[in-house]
Amino acid sequence: MANNQQIPEGFEPFARTSPFLDSVGTFYVRGVGAELQLGVFIEERACNARGRAHGGFLAGLADVALGYAIATSEEPNAPLTTTSLSIDFAGSVSLGDWLQSRTEIQHLGRQLGFANTYLEVQGRRVVRASGVFVRPAR
Repeated sequence: MANNQQIPEGFEPFARTSPFLDSVGTFYVRGVGAELQLGVFIEERACNARGRAHGGFLAGLADVALGYAIATSEEPNAPLTTTSLSIDFAGSVSLGDWLQSRTEIQHLGRQLGFANTYLEVQGRRVVRASGVFVRPAR
């Protein structure tokens, strides 16, 4: 993170990690459940040859934002598997931009969860994604 980049208020380091997340950036979180937001400064390792966030990176972030919003909306957290992810790209994200998610949980049933998320840069929506998640029977 460059010295002039300020993490927005209320965000803290995302304690949940994975080899994928570790390889593409340093992630931050604010809230839980439907209020959960993930944020990240776009680093070169997440960019394509044109210096924009790679579509695969954006899809991965949307998947994580959707899954963790649903998973943390209950106690104990629900284990989930993505069964469907639909994504629309409405803009580009540049190197150094702060990107954050805003998620809406549509339905959380006994077996399936449905949600939408929007990835935004300075309030401008650049990605819209919808996901369906399945959880094992209790």
